Order: sequence, then C-alpha cells, then structure tokens
Amino acid sequence: MNTHSFTLAGQSLMARPSGTLYWPERKLLCVSDLHLGKSVRQARRNGAQLPPYDLQDTLARLEGEINETGALTVLCLGDSFDDLMALDELPDMARLWITRLQAGRHWIWIEGNHDPGPVSLGGTHLAELNVLGLTFRHEADPEQNAEISGHFHPKARLRTRAGMVSRPCFLLDNTRLILPAFGTYTGGLRCEDAPLCDLMGPEAIAILTGARALAVPMPRGQNRSGRAASSSGR
Repeated sequence: MNTHSFTLAGQSLMARPSGTLYWPERKLLCVSDLHLGKSVRQARRNGAQLPPYDLQDTLARLEGEINETGALTVLCLGDSFDDLMALDELPDMARLWITRLQAGRHWIWIEGNHDPGPVSLGGTHLAELNVLGLTFRHEADPEQNAEISGHFHPKARLRTRAGMVSRPCFLLDNTRLILPAFGTYTGGLRCEDAPLCDLMGPEAIAILTGARALAVPMPRGQNRSGRAASSSGR
C-alpha cells in the first residue's frame, strides 16, 4: 500500500502520497494550501509569468483524490486561494468545477492567512474545526495538542543513489500533524528550518510525498540562534 497509516489522538489516519490526509472512519479528505490562482497573482503583482495551468492541475488532482477515496467530507485547511483577488478572478469554468466537486458532499473551508475563507462559494466556512478531539486549523498553535494544520508548506530532502531529492512532506509527532501544500507552484519550507524544527518534537517524522508516502526521521537543523533545534520550548 502506498499510503502511510498512523494514529493521532486515538484516531486512525492515512497520509496519502499526493499530500492529502484521509480519515477512513469519517470518510473525510483533508487538503491544505491549494493556493488557487497563484499564477494569475504572480503576473498581476510583479509581472512574473508562470504557465497558467496551476488552477486546472490543482483541481484535477483534487478531483482524483476525491474519486479514489470516495470522500463524503472535504476539508480545505486554509489558503485555498492565493489572495482575495484570485477568488474574485476565478473563471466560471473553475467555479463550476468546484460546485460539481461539492455536490453530494459536506465541504468545509477553513480560513487561512491568504484568504479569510472563500465565502462567495458554497460550503461551510469556519475559523477551525474540532472533530472527535482533533482540531483542524490553518496554522499550528505551539500551545495546543491534537491538531492538524498546514500553512508552512513543509518539504524534506532525502539522499538517494541518484543524489539528494527534495519532496513536499507531512510532519508528524505525538501531538500534531502538518500537511504539505497541495497546490501547484506552492514551493515549500525546509523542515530543518525554524519554525518547523521548533514546532515538532524530537520523535517527529517526515512523510515524503511522491510515488508512495515514505516515512523518515524528520531532518533537524539549526534554529535562529545557531544552536541545534529542540522542542523544549513548545
């Protein structure tokens, strides 16, 4: 099996190689940081020209995840749009696509820092969500436990026979899970860097995305003071 199964706060969850999280008991698919409209925002703000296929690619991959899992609830963990104008500029094709994906499902938008939740689209709009002791929010809260979040776009490097490879990844310890960004062109933050190395406990693992969800010990780096990072300040 290509997924990585684990337990958090007593709940059985699955990290999928695509970067989505699936909760079989609840038939819930969780995805973070779609950043729809990123290429349009880049062109609007600084003239950088990215191939304008991120919207279609992200929605097509999300549809594939919904179809493969049979999810009845879809939970988007914030930053679903790259900014508010990206939502306003969403083409009719994409609005209809999202509406079709929502049909017959409970769809939940969690607000992020790039968007306050796309309230002009259908679905439920929340700041955060608690289900059976698990709290879903956009950005991790160091003072909280049993939380699932996104925001940081974590990525990890792995040495292979062909050299170093870098992949988006989940970060998991005994108290929290951070999802990778799902959107096309989203980039990432190395998990060796603060604040990720400070947020995650010493037992943390990185679950790399790709052909299969591959779990490895979370790489550790240096914090901002130059000392080896630890979780003692959490």
